[in-house]
Amino acid sequence: MSLRSMTGYGRGAASGEGVTVSVEISTVNRKQLDVTLSMPRGMNLLEARITEEVHGAVTRGRVMVDVSIEWSGTARRKAVRIDTDLAAAYVRVLREAAVALNVKDDLGIHMLAGMPDVLHFARPQEDIERVWRIMRKALVKSLAALNEMRRHEGRALQRDIQGRLQTLNTQCAAIRKRAPQVVKRYRQVLQKRLTDAGVAWEQGDDRLLREIVLFADRSDISEELTRLDSHLKQARRMTRSKEATGRSLDFLAQEMFREINTIGSKANDTLILQRVVDFKAELERIREQVQNVE
Repeated sequence: MSLRSMTGYGRGAASGEGVTVSVEISTVNRKQLDVTLSMPRGMNLLEARITEEVHGAVTRGRVMVDVSIEWSGTARRKAVRIDTDLAAAYVRVLREAAVALNVKDDLGIHMLAGMPDVLHFARPQEDIERVWRIMRKALVKSLAALNEMRRHEGRALQRDIQGRLQTLNTQCAAIRKRAPQVVKRYRQVLQKRLTDAGVAWEQGDDRLLREIVLFADRSDISEELTRLDSHLKQARRMTRSKEATGRSLDFLAQEMFREINTIGSKANDTLILQRVVDFKAELERIREQVQNVE
């Protein structure tokens, strides 16, 4: 199983029952899931259903859904309606007014059709359930196309992140190998400084040993390295997970930054500090990539 990118595009279309629906979905990076819909007038009742379908297929990112509907000529013709009850009421009232006002009764169909709400176009989309059956088919197709593109880009992200995690692992191994030399080197430098300063000392001098022990304690990075190893193992597992792991990978990257910063402040060694700089540079590249992972 590969990672999924948060960036993608999908389109789906479906026809039936006198209606053709096309759905286009595009996604971009976002920490949370945010769904924005663009739909024809009269389709607002379907927004909750569309959002629910999107939530079932996407867990993170900004999702923009654009729905368009086309009606067949037959469906449009059937949508023309005359409200005969309302027309009869207009006729009765107008004729009563003509008698009362002693004016000519010249009421005709043209005048009657112009009365408010007598002749109207009953939009086919008023049949919500019929429209939804077709729309859902188009929506499912567009979501499938979207996620296929996101998986394709996710595989590239996975390869890149896994390669960089291996580089971090190599850096950790080099730091771990170098760490025991730090105390040894400090001891040699301290002894040389004492000798150069003309201070008498012996190998078993308690003061010398105490200073070396204190230095060793201050510069001990074994715990940080152990935690880094654990974080790297978790990150490698997450890149192979079936679940959405973008947020978890981002959190792990922050934790690794914290551990490597502590190593840099404690190590007191030029070679380790260079490894720390390289580690942080590579970790920053990983974090940039993780921002694109669902």
